[in-house]
Amino acid sequence: MRIFHSVDAMRARACRYLPALAFDFIDGGAGREYCVRRNISSLEAVTLWPRVLRGHQQRNQHTQFLGRVYSSPFGVAPIGLANLVRPGTDLALARAAANAGIGYALSTAATSALESISPVCPGAWFQLYVGADPAITEDLLSRAQACGVEVLIVTVDVPVPGRRERDLNNGFRLPLKTSLRLVTDIAGHPCWALRALVGGAPRFSNLERYTAASASTRSLAELMARQSSDHLNWDGLMEIRARWQRKLIVKGILRPDDAARAVNLGADAIAVSNHGGRQFDAAPAAIDALIEIRRAIGRAVPLVFDGGIRSGEDIARAIALGADFVLLGRPFLYAVASMGVTAGPRVLIAQLIDELDRSLALLGCATLAELESTSSPGSLGTKAAND
Repeated sequence: MRIFHSVDAMRARACRYLPALAFDFIDGGAGREYCVRRNISSLEAVTLWPRVLRGHQQRNQHTQFLGRVYSSPFGVAPIGLANLVRPGTDLALARAAANAGIGYALSTAATSALESISPVCPGAWFQLYVGADPAITEDLLSRAQACGVEVLIVTVDVPVPGRRERDLNNGFRLPLKTSLRLVTDIAGHPCWALRALVGGAPRFSNLERYTAASASTRSLAELMARQSSDHLNWDGLMEIRARWQRKLIVKGILRPDDAARAVNLGADAIAVSNHGGRQFDAAPAAIDALIEIRRAIGRAVPLVFDGGIRSGEDIARAIALGADFVLLGRPFLYAVASMGVTAGPRVLIAQLIDELDRSLALLGCATLAELESTSSPGSLGTKAAND
């Protein structure tokens, strides 16, 4: 098996391995995908200012976040339909995250159920889409609680699904509608097709119990489509806060005033995210929103960052600009597609940890907390100059 040493190389291999409908689903974004590119280019434009002559330092990237210690300040973002890449992707990512001591979040739209993930990754977070039926929301919360989930993520930026042109052009829908173009696409990717045939079509496993026993993939997809946040408002979020007595993250916030309101309502952390550019093409780059929100709410409130991370240096950039924890989605799917369910996540996690460690060393930082002092030359201060 070939090892790929960058997320870009993993993505290129994933593009060759996956049929277009699968690759475009995981890789694409809303509209003309300016927001997807803006997330990445805005992060690339962030420069950090190294401190030199620091001598040999023992570096430590462990972090405590919402009551749990992680080996590194990043984790797997909640991913919908991950098993479309390869059967078993959800479980593989959860297992790799647990083994490495990093974070993992399971999505309502995952292709593996909460009950199958929690034994593999006891510290897993659960991401909730609040749909039209309050009984489903209540049962999902009860299931998460029964599985020992300590951190609930409520996603608030999906009042309607984003318009993803690649998916429309590919005719992507569940169940897949047979066409000459689809058959030709899949036939050109026999390794993926064979695994998909053996593993079966991916399903929204967390929602299956809420449909009839004979429910089709179509009915499950229709149910998932109704799990959008147009049914959620501030009063509804307050009810969830009152119902959920454990840690709560509100995900999908880009405005400082919304962040402050969520904190006042009782959120334990804010996830600054534009849904990876998959919802609204005119949204600001997530890193720009992070800077504004951190400036507005101060250091007391933990911030999760999600949007455009492709390397350990990007993780360092996000932390230097105010993030406490970072989530990655697409890179983990590229890793699984390019190197398999076992090696892919393990290789990517090790790569990100190594890149972050090298970034700390080259910036003259022994801890993550010191990264903030590298965000601009003026932030180093007199003490740093005299060290």
